[in-house]
Amino acid sequence: MFPERRLRRLRKRNIQPLFQETVLRIDDMVAPLFFDESATVPVEIASMPGQYRYPLGMAGGIAQLVAKTGVRAVILFGIPARKDAGGTEAYNPEGIIQQAVRAIKAAVPDLVVITDVCACEYTDHGHCGIVGKTPCGPDLLNDPSLELMALIAVSHAEAGADIVAPSCMLDGMVMAIREELDCEGFEDTAIMSYSSKFASALYGPFRDAADSGFTFGDRTTYQMSPANPREAFLESEMDLKEGADILMVKPAGMYLDILQSVASLGLPVAAYQVSGEYSMIKAAAANGWIDEKAVALESLIAIKRAGADLIITYFALDAAGWLK
Repeated sequence: MFPERRLRRLRKRNIQPLFQETVLRIDDMVAPLFFDESATVPVEIASMPGQYRYPLGMAGGIAQLVAKTGVRAVILFGIPARKDAGGTEAYNPEGIIQQAVRAIKAAVPDLVVITDVCACEYTDHGHCGIVGKTPCGPDLLNDPSLELMALIAVSHAEAGADIVAPSCMLDGMVMAIREELDCEGFEDTAIMSYSSKFASALYGPFRDAADSGFTFGDRTTYQMSPANPREAFLESEMDLKEGADILMVKPAGMYLDILQSVASLGLPVAAYQVSGEYSMIKAAAANGWIDEKAVALESLIAIKRAGADLIITYFALDAAGWLK
């Protein structure tokens, strides 16, 4: 009887779990957290339902709540009370992130704390480092900004961060940070590089969350064009050679081909399911058009299937509950 091979034999409901090729685990996920130096109570982010800017005083308690879900890692973003052209609050030992790291580590020492190493939340112009004049007008200056990133990374390591994550897409950022960390005695602090970060239209809600919109121009001179897969691979390959411990693709869901390509380099790979990806699912679910749980989990499975070892996602805490 045709066909002899019937794949549906292994799709019986009691047999299906035995042959699931991709398994999403709670340990795969990293929860982003926002801490606002000016906040006194949690402030919901309007464009990211279910996500909040937390006051510093809640850092330890939030860390304990995260740990209870089974999620083992967080990545921190800070909104300072004061901004300036040089982003000086980003490396202030008493800055919002430095204090948050110490509070989280005091409350849950085993929670893996990753810190975003960038200056866009801390500069009054909103760009990711030092801005100056160039032949084409004002733009991000690469090498002076490397010095700033190294200062930020060391300040995070001093506060107790396990992993620092430079997101500015500067040439040489991994080497500059690695050299400074090693010089200051933080050889064991890992670097998770935003090695293939695109100038995506999906970051809009994050800019609301982190107050990181820019006052002029755009970020296309340092973040990559969504049209350039070879450039993305080369960026990640260069960061590997500079000493990155983990590579990252951002955004995730629309860039699964990039993720699969970067995973072939052999380092652990993180993928960032960004704010726009999260907010689209939340908005469609709120309108009754999709099943939020089913679509969120499907999106995370797709990211894992493409090669991600870690998934930074705003669904992390919800997904932990669903997976349990």
